[in-house]
Amino acid sequence: MIDYIGIPTRQLELMKAFYETALAPLGYEKVFEHEQGAGFGQDGEIALWIVATGSDGRGVNIALQSQDRVGVVRFYNAAMANGASSNGGPALRPEFHPDFFAAFVIDPDGNNLSAICRTHE
Repeated sequence: MIDYIGIPTRQLELMKAFYETALAPLGYEKVFEHEQGAGFGQDGEIALWIVATGSDGRGVNIALQSQDRVGVVRFYNAAMANGASSNGGPALRPEFHPDFFAAFVIDPDGNNLSAICRTHE
């Protein structure tokens, strides 16, 4: 299952305003914001990220849910063994959520792919 999708932009302020307005009728609101982007969702859970991108041309960011932390580690190892480059190895990232355990890779075509577990396991 998809955890969230990230859309890169070179027009961060414009895109934040656009999505805040466009998603409001669906019950989405800005849940999290920092200098490089903003997350939109419902009930405090982010479903869509708008992320500033530079000239690196990175593509979309897709985060997939893992049932446990072991799955996150296995995802990372399998991706790295098959041509991905690391964008952040398996680790707890409490700045996003107290149980946010994730690993991030860049696929061979330049997209960010991640696996996320939000449980203690």
